Amino acid sequence: MYKAYFIDLDGTMYRGKDRIPTAEAFIKRLQEAKIPFLFVTNNATKTPAQVAENLRVNYGTEVSADEVYTSGVAAVDYLKSHFNVNRVMVIGEEAIKNQVKAAGYTLVSEEPEVVLQSLDRNVTYKDLETATLAIRNGATYIVTNIDSNLPSEKGPIPGSGAITGFLKVATQVEPIIIGKPSSVIMESALDYLNAKFPDRHFTKEDIAMVGDNYQTDIQAGIQYGMDTLMVLTGFSTREDLEKVEEQPTHLVEDLSEWTI
Repeated sequence: MYKAYFIDLDGTMYRGKDRIPTAEAFIKRLQEAKIPFLFVTNNATKTPAQVAENLRVNYGTEVSADEVYTSGVAAVDYLKSHFNVNRVMVIGEEAIKNQVKAAGYTLVSEEPEVVLQSLDRNVTYKDLETATLAIRNGATYIVTNIDSNLPSEKGPIPGSGAITGFLKVATQVEPIIIGKPSSVIMESALDYLNAKFPDRHFTKEDIAMVGDNYQTDIQAGIQYGMDTLMVLTGFSTREDLEKVEEQPTHLVEDLSEWTI
């Protein structure tokens, strides 16, 4: 039915540390049928290589780094294609800092042209103060994702969006949002897929967005005009869907119900 798939991770491929065997089997079916896929994730705290290694080691899914597209990678791609700048302040962890440096930008702690903000579990008030002043002075404000919380063994803990909330209040500036449900990451992932397969040309009508979270994964597909396949293995429930007008294109309990 579809020529390629964009696939979420947490809640779709696994639940925290718990494996989802039907999702692992789905990837094997795609690989056997030689149907391309990309794991499209809002998580910018890991590089594609780290995500692929985690899938291989802990979830029995043999994939390569070039089959992973994170909001961190998308943010750097967006910077390169939309801005002629050099000085970037990153509120984020090592993965995205290294990606920004590898792209040729200069990481700075003062007077940046761009403030790129992600989840940073070591952020300080001084960092937030510097970012606030920079944004108020005209620096472009870009956010990898606005996920308000992350799941943990202790319960939901603050995510990237919690830091965004602080900076939005402090600056009165709306950031450019890269990750799901924004269409930015979807369009960028499509460009990435087409660059990866230069002998083929995929359109958004050729692809389904697979995910468990209606507010991020499914809304990303809906807002971009891409078909969606929602699984009930993670965050959102059938009851949640009763409260929304725009429904996913397809709904399954798990990916064993889906015929590729």
